[in-house]
Amino acid sequence: RPSLAMVDKRVLNVNVGILGHIDSGKTSLARALSTHFSTASLDKHPQSTERGITLDLGFSSFTAPVPENLAHLPYDEIQFTLVDCPGHASLIKTVLGGAQIIDVMMLVVDVNKGIQTQTAECLVVGEITTSELLVVLNKTDMIPEAGRGEKIAKMTARLGNTFKATKFKECVMVPIAARPGGAVDMSAGGAPATGVTDLVNELMKRVEAAHCRRLAKKKGKEEFLFAVDHCFPIKGQGTVLTGTVLSGRIAVGDTVELPTLKLEKKIKSMQMFKRPVQFCERGDRLGMCVAQLDHNLMERGLVSAPRTVPTFNAAICVAEKIRFHKQKVGSKMKFHVTVGHQTAMATAEFFGEVPAVGALERDTVVDAERLLRGLSVTEVGVVTSGGTAGATTGGAGATAEATGDASLVELTAKSFSYDREYKYCPLLETFGEARKRLDESGDAAADDLAAQQATAGETPGFATWCVLVFDSPVTCPSDSLYIASRFDSDINQNSCRLAFHGKVITAIDLEKQPDGVKKIKAFKMKQREGVVERVVDDNTVIGKGMFKKETDLSMFAGMSVVTGDGEVGKIEGGFGKSGKYKVYFARGIGVKEGTIKLYLRFKRYVFDKEAKKMVQ
Repeated sequence: RPSLAMVDKRVLNVNVGILGHIDSGKTSLARALSTHFSTASLDKHPQSTERGITLDLGFSSFTAPVPENLAHLPYDEIQFTLVDCPGHASLIKTVLGGAQIIDVMMLVVDVNKGIQTQTAECLVVGEITTSELLVVLNKTDMIPEAGRGEKIAKMTARLGNTFKATKFKECVMVPIAARPGGAVDMSAGGAPATGVTDLVNELMKRVEAAHCRRLAKKKGKEEFLFAVDHCFPIKGQGTVLTGTVLSGRIAVGDTVELPTLKLEKKIKSMQMFKRPVQFCERGDRLGMCVAQLDHNLMERGLVSAPRTVPTFNAAICVAEKIRFHKQKVGSKMKFHVTVGHQTAMATAEFFGEVPAVGALERDTVVDAERLLRGLSVTEVGVVTSGGTAGATTGGAGATAEATGDASLVELTAKSFSYDREYKYCPLLETFGEARKRLDESGDAAADDLAAQQATAGETPGFATWCVLVFDSPVTCPSDSLYIASRFDSDINQNSCRLAFHGKVITAIDLEKQPDGVKKIKAFKMKQREGVVERVVDDNTVIGKGMFKKETDLSMFAGMSVVTGDGEVGKIEGGFGKSGKYKVYFARGIGVKEGTIKLYLRFKRYVFDKEAKKMVQ
């Protein structure tokens, strides 16, 4: 079926995001390409015109005939919807919202300046949200014509080295001049743009891949989900919501829900760039009209099939640190978390798979890397929380089938479960950071038996999971992608503020599910040390120095302790009222000279703070 039921033509819509540093010429590029402008088009915001910069997402489009190599597709025309994103550092939250609806990303770089701070942040967003990147080298007209070709070649080589560290190793770079002579003001006009034809040709080469990914995502039943970016009234008609269909299909006359407002409305009509349509599907850009809705209640958000999008204030997520973020990412730190068009403050705590018995930390890191690849965190592929439902495009998100790694197939089946134990992690690290730390410290074995016993099973976990507890509720699909950032960082510093990203696995409403976080079995290893005060007989000793006198020793009764020589005993209970305790060694305790040390090690489940449950 056609992607959009046009009255006269079958049109394939491809959403193209235009991202880059402020003043790199993104809006000028969109203006040079576009032939249709929506109600939320280029710099409609009054302050945008006044200040000469983009302050919000802008939408416009152009169409192109279907080329011969795509004649097998069931369409008469291809429409490119351009999503013009702001470049100012303080507006990166808006960029994150816009990036999640795009099929292809155009990264605009000022050829005279190269990679700048927000260019790098936009590149990170692209790595997380899309598989198709096209680099646009803008403002070539500002280079003296005599040395223009040489300077463009040098910048292309320089940027190529930068992109080698990303999944866009072989990305194409197209030199253009979107507004020759420079933008005097934000109005249209001036000399014609150069290089646009080459740019459109490169976009056409990416149409089929974008279409195939969309078809792959549409396999199976999808609920309707629509990302709204603009809302306005039409007198006598109702309120129009403009946006992009993220999933599913809907038709005129169907009922939809505005989940943040808990309202249901019937669709009166739909249009795509002023052309009426009867239904829409994933990827389409359009406006839908509903009656009796105050447009002031919703400027941006979601429209969905009724009762399919939850509101929650906590979530269990897959988590992966963004390698360009150089600051520490630690448990109990607060982050700005962007899901869909929403950004809310949340406290993060990290945990990972329990290391195998006797595993070196290096092995744990490798296993974690395979797990994240299996969950396709770094790829927007056809993925469920339990593994893959189809092939991705490779790179960091390569599936088990693509790599042929049998152990990876096993790991991808390890989705989150309340029934399994996890290792609590104080830090979220990149694989590179973990390997560097290991190379510097090594996997040295303990020198004596006592220390070996004390650290037995204490291989640090590598964080692959995260609990996010939000300061205020968020409303989005329970399998949404998210990006966590530190927007409180100085925007003038040359550093990436995007900290980590991933996918929501389980959404939790703490009012309805008060134990939704508590029952996660993530533990810390705790250790207490004491000494033998006196030996009662061959099997029994009295210990001291491990507990305070006010400690309830009944909580520790039956737990195992080990001596420096490896002898294992069990705590039978308290002895007296000063924190001393009785330990029984079933196999006896040998005669020793000097102080006999006792070590008690146990797991404490971190999230159930009230119960303070301990296990060995």
